[in-house]
Amino acid sequence: MTGAEPITAGAPTQRRRPAGLPSQLDGQGTLVMGILNVTPDSFSDGGEHSGTAEAVAHGRLLAAQGAAIIDVGGESTRPGAPRVEEDEELRRVVPVVRALAEDGHVVSVDTMRASVAAACVEAGALIINDVSAGLADAEMGREAARLRTRLGTPPVFVAMHWRGHSDVMTGMANYADVARDSAAELAERLHALREAGVEDRFLVVDPGLGFSKTGEQNWEVLAHWEAIAEHGLPILVGASRKRFLGTLDVDRDAATAAVSAYSAEHGAWAVRVHEVPGSLAAVRVGDRLRRARAARSRR
Repeated sequence: MTGAEPITAGAPTQRRRPAGLPSQLDGQGTLVMGILNVTPDSFSDGGEHSGTAEAVAHGRLLAAQGAAIIDVGGESTRPGAPRVEEDEELRRVVPVVRALAEDGHVVSVDTMRASVAAACVEAGALIINDVSAGLADAEMGREAARLRTRLGTPPVFVAMHWRGHSDVMTGMANYADVARDSAAELAERLHALREAGVEDRFLVVDPGLGFSKTGEQNWEVLAHWEAIAEHGLPILVGASRKRFLGTLDVDRDAATAAVSAYSAEHGAWAVRVHEVPGSLAAVRVGDRLRRARAARSRR
């Protein structure tokens, strides 16, 4: 696909839903995934919820505000961030995942380590959100597949386009055509995950906004939605408060909500955000536009 002819924006796609999640998440249109960083150094809210009690309280707040999924992460992926030791990541996230899962919330774990993913799924997480799509840990795909044997139902697996760790990714933004190249690279990762035993019905794709992409390249990826949709899988969009939104000279949460509305209109399964109420309103608008357009096309 690299170097192929430019693609043009197409019609909004049908929203797809992965298997393995509670039935109450079905039929709601695009879902809002609330970000819960249990870290001292995340780019937006580092240190605000670094203790277990504070993190659990914030997770409950996100759910009360309308987040259908709480995404718990113990390692910052902001540009330049150093890696966290495995034991420390486990210490940060497992108690938070367990507490929120025991409350009945749908919990996702944001991790690049198979061991952390397994511990969190065993603590109650239903989703593994791996920004590296298995590149950072070769055991990730196999571990996700093995969890099915141990637990009966495998976790949903979010595979994001990624080229390298935070300390090197800003120098890896060279593409012939960012929309097509990143889609092709993600397709390679999906193939590897399938070979490891992860089934399509449990896969979600994420275009990787802000990861190994310049500000303008992020806009190109969003503008060429059909490159994201060509995988035929549910789509998660994570634009929240990212640097490329800051170039608009507006509040980043407001800009995030605008991207959430656009994503919902184009059929995204979920959007991952820090500020839930604004994006919840935005995805409802986007969903209504998508449904109205679909109804009109059937006339």
